[in-house]
Amino acid sequence: AKDVVVSLDNNVLALKGERKTEREVSRENYHRMERAYGSFHRSFTIPAFVDVENVKAEFRNGLLTVTLPKKDSARGRSIEVNAA
Repeated sequence: AKDVVVSLDNNVLALKGERKTEREVSRENYHRMERAYGSFHRSFTIPAFVDVENVKAEFRNGLLTVTLPKKDSARGRSIEVNAA
């Protein structure tokens, strides 16, 4: 979570971060070490009907969840049909 930055500016949602992983395996006949690292950056244009004041990001169990709620004005409504 500390390596990920989520920002929202001018209807563009940006995700930035850095990945660092090391795996080491030691067995009787060999020793293996793998390293994966690097930075990433992704950006997404979000629709105008997103309520930017209530955008939330949560990082749990290695999964980043970004919630983009709709504005109340963008939600559908039911219209009553009158019989004549």
